[in-house]
Amino acid sequence: MGVIKIMPCLDMKEGRVVKGVHFVDLKDAGDPVENASFYQEEGADELAMLDIAATVENRKTRLEWIRNVSSVINIPLTVGGGIGSLEDYDLVFQAGADKISVNSAAVQNPDLINQAAKIYGSEKVTVAIDARRNREMASGFEVVVSGGTKPVGRDAVDWAKQCEDLGAGVILPTSMDGDGTQEGYDLEFIRAISDAVRLPVVASGGAGKLEHFYQAVVEGGADILLAASVFHFRLLNIHQVKTYLKEKGIDVHL
Repeated sequence: MGVIKIMPCLDMKEGRVVKGVHFVDLKDAGDPVENASFYQEEGADELAMLDIAATVENRKTRLEWIRNVSSVINIPLTVGGGIGSLEDYDLVFQAGADKISVNSAAVQNPDLINQAAKIYGSEKVTVAIDARRNREMASGFEVVVSGGTKPVGRDAVDWAKQCEDLGAGVILPTSMDGDGTQEGYDLEFIRAISDAVRLPVVASGGAGKLEHFYQAVVEGGADILLAASVFHFRLLNIHQVKTYLKEKGIDVHL
């Protein structure tokens, strides 16, 4: 286990940061540029920006958001949402992203992971895996796409292994059962993924208290801790989380 990183996530819709529960009931959480510079000052190690309502028509606006956000930070920026082709990769990298996260498009076309890894390098390719509990799957978790709405009949842990084989550099699993609830990360799901791959795993979905971050590392095996609601609504700050982890013996950059 190396240095554990903290990664706030800007969920974007119509140019604003929003946050919901289980991907619905969205509330406004402010301006992306203000949030991004605030999080960098607070000590964020990385930043994620996910376009939760991405469509092709929205591409130009999205590139503008990326340019605006990347211009105020120098920590790595991961951008996801609606990226479905190498052309999209090019545009998003040109706009200032450091890493790109793909989800639905990778499930539909796994070769996209392979091509992107060859062209840009694995470290720039993140695969987000959204899943729900399903007892019929060997691991107990089924991949869902389209913002968590469509189950695809694939085992989430098997898919994570395949993504690693295809050249992904980071796996970002989100449990739909936990997203936005602030009741804690889905440790069972994160652990199932982190045990199955050798890549850095991002814990995502459900952080609400300091101990949740600790559990994600110790029980979940996560390397990067992503959170949105707790930071956007200022329930916790990044420095608080890092100090807490440090006191618990976890290696973080303070």
